[in-house]
Amino acid sequence: MFTGIVIEQGEVVEPPPRLVLRAPSTAADAVVGDSVAIDGCCLTVVAIDGELLSFDAVPETLRRTTLGRLAPGSAVNLEPALRAGDRMGGHLVQGHVDAVGSLVAAQPEGDAVNMTFRAPEAVLRYVIEKGSIGVNGVSLTVTAFDDETFSVSVIPHTRSVTNLGRLEAGDEVNLEADLFGKYVERMQAGRAFQTR
Repeated sequence: MFTGIVIEQGEVVEPPPRLVLRAPSTAADAVVGDSVAIDGCCLTVVAIDGELLSFDAVPETLRRTTLGRLAPGSAVNLEPALRAGDRMGGHLVQGHVDAVGSLVAAQPEGDAVNMTFRAPEAVLRYVIEKGSIGVNGVSLTVTAFDDETFSVSVIPHTRSVTNLGRLEAGDEVNLEADLFGKYVERMQAGRAFQTR
């Protein structure tokens, strides 16, 4: 479980399937077996070598996220898993990417930047105004939405400590809808306790 509060941007040294990242802050506290959200995708640390962290990205992960498109030098958002007693600064994030979306536009608005993303119905069905959404692992608040897009307002600090500030129109992002919306939908459908 994560909160969507990025602690550093890691640098891709080797792209998947064996993803190797240079991540000094994250590596300093990591142990093999830890979960780390990489652009919002939860992966397990399989090796540590100084500032380098290694992860295995399976085909399912590469199909459903942007991780398969990473190249050496790419910047990725990193957040270690939440520990008991940690502050909850964002919202509950699982690190289970629901879909890939793309940046439509980024418009300055005072000190902030209003960013609009195209998203599939699988994500938009859970979007509400002032609700939470994970974009590349960053906890953000929805400011507006329609049938194809949603918008968020990003402050200067978030743009500087995450890779959101580097995005250009058309760039793809990992999206995770708010967990609580999924549970509410499931319970309303009357199937909350069914399993296969």
